[in-house]
Amino acid sequence: MSTSVIKGGWDCHGHLFGPYEQYPLAADRSYTPPPATEEAYQAHLERLGLTRGVLVHPSAYGEDHSRLLAALAAHPSWRGVVVKQQATLNELSHLRERGVRAARFSHRSGGGANFAGSASLADLQAMASSLADAHLHAELWTDCTALETSADTLRALPVPVVIDHMGGFDHRTGITAPGFQALLRLLDTGNAWVKLSAYRNVLDTELEAALPFHQALLAANPERLVWGSDWPHLRIAPEPSALHLLDTFKAWTADKKLVESILVTNPTRLYD
Repeated sequence: MSTSVIKGGWDCHGHLFGPYEQYPLAADRSYTPPPATEEAYQAHLERLGLTRGVLVHPSAYGEDHSRLLAALAAHPSWRGVVVKQQATLNELSHLRERGVRAARFSHRSGGGANFAGSASLADLQAMASSLADAHLHAELWTDCTALETSADTLRALPVPVVIDHMGGFDHRTGITAPGFQALLRLLDTGNAWVKLSAYRNVLDTELEAALPFHQALLAANPERLVWGSDWPHLRIAPEPSALHLLDTFKAWTADKKLVESILVTNPTRLYD
């Protein structure tokens, strides 16, 4: 596996936890992860040969962003994604000054987004104008079944929307499934970006099951794609190798210029 440094390369999806004596978790959290410190994340980036990272605030911290903001202050080249159920324009603008570039929301089928520390699609709609005025984008944790009904809402928003985890596709239904087709249309119009991180969608089978979805997203709009490791791979056993995930992305993408675009050019445009 290659570990050559990709100058200016981004890992666009990671999470930090702890040390817990300094950054305790929310009392009403739904899970308790092991510590994953900023030093460990820095070492993770170095193993991948990447130099920049995007930290996504995890729901286990509720709306206490002190862990995230401390890491952004210590690493000015990193960027952050917060979770806010509501916020004023002044609050959002101040977060941008501190390295934040997006707010994260959840809209999943079957009520899967209703946990402590989440912000909903309705929250996104209410905050969209303020996000736009603060020069932030929205990030959405969703799945393709939910996208069937939410795509028109997302398309009408005044802010770009970054879809996590390749839209939470179901590999068993294939790329012709209505929800995944809705994702492709969103991507094609330029309203949406997609994070290429496939493994959570294929845990019951081989990673290769995600290849057709990867190829379809590349064909739809490669200028709106970024890559994320999803480190530290919460609640996944056995834990995947982030280096293997990155090398798989490179092999599936094949074109070196396109790899550089997705790892360097696109995220630099989105997060800087």
